[in-house]
Amino acid sequence: MVRIGYTMMTEQTGPRELVRDVVAAEKAGFDFSVTSDHYFPWLQEQGHAPYAWAVLGAAAQATERIGLMTYVTCPTTRYHPAVVAQKAATLQILAEGRFRLGLGSGENLNEHVVGGGWPAAHVRLEMLDEAVEIIGALFDGGNVNHHGTHFDVENARLWDLPETRVPIGVAVSGPASCALAGRSADLVIATEAKSDLLDDFDRHGGTRKPRVGQLPVCYDPDRDAAVARAHEQFRWSVGGWKVNSELPGPASFAQATELVRKEDIASAIPCGPDVDTFVDAVRAYSDAGFTEIALVQVGGEHQQSFISWAEKSLLPALREL
Repeated sequence: MVRIGYTMMTEQTGPRELVRDVVAAEKAGFDFSVTSDHYFPWLQEQGHAPYAWAVLGAAAQATERIGLMTYVTCPTTRYHPAVVAQKAATLQILAEGRFRLGLGSGENLNEHVVGGGWPAAHVRLEMLDEAVEIIGALFDGGNVNHHGTHFDVENARLWDLPETRVPIGVAVSGPASCALAGRSADLVIATEAKSDLLDDFDRHGGTRKPRVGQLPVCYDPDRDAAVARAHEQFRWSVGGWKVNSELPGPASFAQATELVRKEDIASAIPCGPDVDTFVDAVRAYSDAGFTEIALVQVGGEHQQSFISWAEKSLLPALREL
């Protein structure tokens, strides 16, 4: 059975509300949750960017069953991989084994704030590969010394290791990242329903490992209102990864999406109250081979109504997939 997740999207909701919403999602029956890790929202209209790791710590204490996961953290620029390992190990203890560490090569939008420049895509992937190696070594226990191409680690050790090792997921968008994920990760992460990504993942060692996708949706009893909100807050999503990873701030995303029409968004994101439309969109991920799909409800102020509707109508329909 496909597992259905809930997304705590930090770009559109404040920290207290994020915790409130994931508690409601757990009660509604969502199987797991994921959390974005941003310093900036994609667009000004979204209006938020709290520190994801503090939110996750609070969520770990406020919930009992639902899985937690970063979707995703970049462990190369804003954070050093040794610090990411420490955060993840601590969170796994707080969550009593419910946490998974999702990692990716990041976006300029969030990583530029430390002033280190934004490397080329192939360099970012090299950095991610090295970061995963460091994090895994620290999860193994003992002292770690590492002097690599991009990172140095001097006599580091995690003094509080969880009983359950933190599973590592790697976000993929092409053959090179799929190879890294298949070789080094416990699960794969993607935001597009592309079976070829999973095929590449399998070819490099990913067979039988979990594969987690993410799908934006916009529930509203009024479909026109849903389309308008999705266009206002989520039009950045049609730009594609190569564009979205490079732009430096919300103003750039606003300019880059000036010509995106409401009908463009309506064809890409399920909008309105029709359950079948949402089920069909999830089925595309299931048919591609994803075992878990996290839904992102567009609009920070519309989470509770979505969760209530999902509990009564959407989740029962999705259980049949």
